[in-house]
Amino acid sequence: MLTAFARLPVRLRLTLPFCLGMAAVMAALGAFLYTRMNTELTRAIDIDLRARAAASVSSLAQRERAPLDAGRGLIDPDESFGQILTPSGDVVETTPAVAAAPMLPPSSTRTVTKPVFLDRRVVGVDDPARLLAVPVRLPGPVSQRAVLVVGAPLGDRAEALHRLLLLLLAGGPLALLASSYAGWLLAGAALRPVERIRREAAAISETEPERRLTVPPGKDELARLAHTLNAMLARLQEALEREHRFVDMAGHELRTPLALLRAQLELATARPRDRAELEAAIRSATAETDRLVGLAEDLLVLARTRGGRLPLRREPVSLERLLTNSADAFRPRAMAEGATIAVDPRGLPEVTADLDPVRLRQVLHNLLDNSLRHSGPSGPGRITLGAERADGVIHLRVHDQGQGFPRAVLAGPPPDQLPDAQAAGLGLFVVGMIAEAHGGLVTLANQPSGGALVTVSLPTSSRPGSQD
Repeated sequence: MLTAFARLPVRLRLTLPFCLGMAAVMAALGAFLYTRMNTELTRAIDIDLRARAAASVSSLAQRERAPLDAGRGLIDPDESFGQILTPSGDVVETTPAVAAAPMLPPSSTRTVTKPVFLDRRVVGVDDPARLLAVPVRLPGPVSQRAVLVVGAPLGDRAEALHRLLLLLLAGGPLALLASSYAGWLLAGAALRPVERIRREAAAISETEPERRLTVPPGKDELARLAHTLNAMLARLQEALEREHRFVDMAGHELRTPLALLRAQLELATARPRDRAELEAAIRSATAETDRLVGLAEDLLVLARTRGGRLPLRREPVSLERLLTNSADAFRPRAMAEGATIAVDPRGLPEVTADLDPVRLRQVLHNLLDNSLRHSGPSGPGRITLGAERADGVIHLRVHDQGQGFPRAVLAGPPPDQLPDAQAAGLGLFVVGMIAEAHGGLVTLANQPSGGALVTVSLPTSSRPGSQD
């Protein structure tokens, strides 16, 4: 039942409870009016009966005229009747309409000790009657106890209540229909801004990601919804642009090593080669394969990000061992390209920090690969690795004697915001993401003497055995 209701349009879901609520309110109001009118009509009859009984009792005491005619001016004679009964049920006086039988049986007459109202049928009266029984004393030498009974038919009351019931049954559904239609219109008016927002959101496409929704005036729920959707659209646009830049960058980075690898293999098989030429071609292909492996690792890093953040596994890391192992891993390649890699020992002994060793190793490998690939006219030159701790922050530095960074990279966004693919590349972007995951940042600069300087600053807490 709830599932079927949830599938209905929102406008109908708003109107149906409103309709049911109005039906309950109208039913309660009709019941109240019916009960109230019944009470008021009965009260009016009771007032008339009390007045007739009082006049009859007064006339009985004075014996000026027939007691049952004393209230004739108060009640229509055709609509009222009365009797004076003895406790044994004998009729002392009666009006003609009820002369055929006592209005009360002896059992009821004997119990009347104070004025009491009764609803019952009376012989000679077609409709049920409302009776008022009042104890009286008959005048004479010996005062006798008797009961004065006056009554009025309830036919007029029943007819008035019947007309009211017909009016409620006829007018209630019409009023309910009118109120439900008003609720339908009101729900439509309330949902109209939502529908407009939906149409605007549906019109926003990939070709115009900068478009935003119109915010309704005021500070109600619809305005907050529009602001929330606009913020979501801004995030989606940023993610879309980030994805496009990443695809462009990945394509650019992968294109070069794949082309070189294919060229080396085609060159090696184009004609018979001696052993030295084949070994050179294989070494070149191996280098490009290593580069492809590094790019694949960078892509895996990006694939592991969650909400733009990279998960880390921190543990105590020796900076001296980290820098030395990274330099040893790239030293054969550097020697083959006529470069040297050195580790600056200043500040390194016994310095440890809570960092992710796998990610930091990837940072250094990307920076070393970047330095070796972007060499100057005279070759890669000398590449120096260094680190120091200052004010609770670890600073890793890699500087070389190559051609330095282009101005577009130095003036562009930080490396963790996807720099220009042609200028900086995927490696620096991954370095920036790893630094950001550690709560740090990457600074790019060109040295006055030539070459590039990359500084990775990582805040960390001190460990036993570390030095500031």
